Amino acid sequence: MYGFTIVENLQKIDQDIKRHELKYHQKRVLVSKEFTFDAAHHLHCYEGKCKNLHGHTYKVIFGISGFVDDIGLVIDFGDIKYIWKEQIEVHLDHRYLNDTLPNMNTTAENMVVWIYKKMEDTLKDDPNKCRVEFVKLYETPTSYAEARREWMTDE
Repeated sequence: MYGFTIVENLQKIDQDIKRHELKYHQKRVLVSKEFTFDAAHHLHCYEGKCKNLHGHTYKVIFGISGFVDDIGLVIDFGDIKYIWKEQIEVHLDHRYLNDTLPNMNTTAENMVVWIYKKMEDTLKDDPNKCRVEFVKLYETPTSYAEARREWMTDE
């Protein structure tokens, strides 16, 4: 029943599937996209290796939720990539973070909140009610900081 088949007739819109069928549900769904960037930084008031200028290959993972539109998409992955490239990555990739970010100690904990806010600001008027659910910022393959939506309100 579910074996391998070769598609002979590609499904056609308004013939084989109706437009109202494209939106299968009305639930909030989370989509995720990840990116990497390389950057240098150093930490202030820190006694350890990271007080010296050094670099990382960072990994950022976004979790964005919203309601599907008329064709069943929350947000196009290409749109997330565009926001990343135009609004966020330009401040991070191959940069000296102590110069390009607002005045802060460039810890993963501070940076992940800045990244979260930049993405949140960009999505605030989204028609599908998209919102950032989480951002993870990996400083090394085994060490990351995370910002979650429920933590970003004043406690």
